[in-house]
Amino acid sequence: MTQPDSSVPVSPQEAPESPQETIAAALRRERARSGLSLTEVARRAGIAKSTLSQLESGSGNPSIETLWALCIALDIQFSRLLDPPSPQVQVIRAGEAPSLASGQSEYRIALLAASPPSVRRDIYRLTAEPGYPRESDPHSRGVVEHVVLCVGRAKVGPAEAPVELAPGDYICYPGDMPHVFEALEPGTWGMLISEYS
Repeated sequence: MTQPDSSVPVSPQEAPESPQETIAAALRRERARSGLSLTEVARRAGIAKSTLSQLESGSGNPSIETLWALCIALDIQFSRLLDPPSPQVQVIRAGEAPSLASGQSEYRIALLAASPPSVRRDIYRLTAEPGYPRESDPHSRGVVEHVVLCVGRAKVGPAEAPVELAPGDYICYPGDMPHVFEALEPGTWGMLISEYS
């Protein structure tokens, strides 16, 4: 997908796509790149073929879990589905980045910076509310996650031994193993960096 030049003002006709449209275009592009059929990608991701078809047409509203499963099936980084522009100077005001919701808990992530070709990391702002924890299946092999908690309290890390964090605390853990993020206070949020090897 061609991104507008960051030095040129965007006219109303060039308004940014919705997250669903961006994800749909990225799924079509990455599936074509992989040479896999719709049926095969759906099978590998453990989702219905009709669900993938809806997502590729831009009419679906995917959860984080569904998108991670598709990334593993396509062997791509999560940020490749969001395909953000990459100007030299970029400012994203709090609350302005499009976010994706978990299907199992009050947990949302917003991609702030995708890795350029020479760097293998993505930066997200995550928000969560107490209730059900966000239990993540293993990501691609070699993924390491770094979390800095900014507000609230949360249990974060490997599923079998999460660590309680307070504001300013940092944790690093293997993202290619089951892991969890459980908010313990309302309004909990932090920064997540996914590092790919």
